[in-house]
Amino acid sequence: MDVVVPAEFEHLYVHDEDHPVVKIPSQVLRKTATEITKLSNRHKLLAENMVRIMNKANGVGIAAPQVGVSERIIVIAPERRPIVLVNPVIVKHEGSQVGEEGCLSIPGLYGDVERFDTVEVEAYDIKGRPLNYEMSGYAARIVQHEIDHLDGILFIDKVDEKTVHWQDPNRERDE
Repeated sequence: MDVVVPAEFEHLYVHDEDHPVVKIPSQVLRKTATEITKLSNRHKLLAENMVRIMNKANGVGIAAPQVGVSERIIVIAPERRPIVLVNPVIVKHEGSQVGEEGCLSIPGLYGDVERFDTVEVEAYDIKGRPLNYEMSGYAARIVQHEIDHLDGILFIDKVDEKTVHWQDPNRERDE
């Protein structure tokens, strides 16, 4: 799906020090991110920066490509406390759910996406220790969205185009 940003949403597509999230059509969002083979202090600082940027943008997840780094690291926060996942892989999945998604890299655009209802994810924490999470519902949706970013896939590639709509992300849904 091609995205044409309406004039009233162009102000959301600024990329600067105060708005560090990379926006479409940046090519880093379409690249397959590199696997991390050796964690360093740089990765710890990257993860801390990602958490800060995600929180400032009122997001529930962010992937390294969204801050301009093409490496396989994501942060998800389905329940406030951020979880850093290095080299995450979905090893099992079941069921199906459809729900509305948006993206910090495509601010203001929303639409319904079908995802697995439950996923099992293997990854490493920022210290290199193996992790295994089973997630369902909203958490499963978030982790799948962020892992897609690591493969250069955006939610607009999977969205039900009949449900796509623009809305100011700073406005409450039922105003």
